[in-house]
Amino acid sequence: MVPSLVAWRPPVTPISSTREGIPDLLTSRAKYALRACTVMAELKPTNVWTSAADLAEAADVPRKFLEAILTQLRDAGLVESRRGPAGGHRLFAPPETVSAADVIRAIDGPLAMTPCASATAFRACDDCEAVETCRLRHLMRRARDAVAGVLENCSLKELSKEGLLF
Repeated sequence: MVPSLVAWRPPVTPISSTREGIPDLLTSRAKYALRACTVMAELKPTNVWTSAADLAEAADVPRKFLEAILTQLRDAGLVESRRGPAGGHRLFAPPETVSAADVIRAIDGPLAMTPCASATAFRACDDCEAVETCRLRHLMRRARDAVAGVLENCSLKELSKEGLLF
């Protein structure tokens, strides 16, 4: 007798989870980067340089952690930095031209859940025998496209207006 597939349910065991049991797919580093960039987006019209300490306080991010994040954002071309008493950090481009996806990619890398679904860093998965015949790739690509569609169409200007992060 063949067991019914309808009755079978896989065990639910998250790989990594928060206290509530929901997996974190976005790192704290990316969340902090979005918070800091949103603060800089609010300040962009004045074109002021803001210290890491002031940004950390305004975005509610640990300062030392934020300094490393700002370096990554600068290296990705999203933030410009200047040393000295009148220095600090600010967005390089207008906030309406920088998407949430841009910030997340600068910090966490591709948006895709699997490397074979990535639009920016495609490669075969380590355990994949044939990308062309993989049954999961198309699903993972659709998931990536849905996430990217939301994140790429949400600018830092929109985030700062709507207060979505705080």
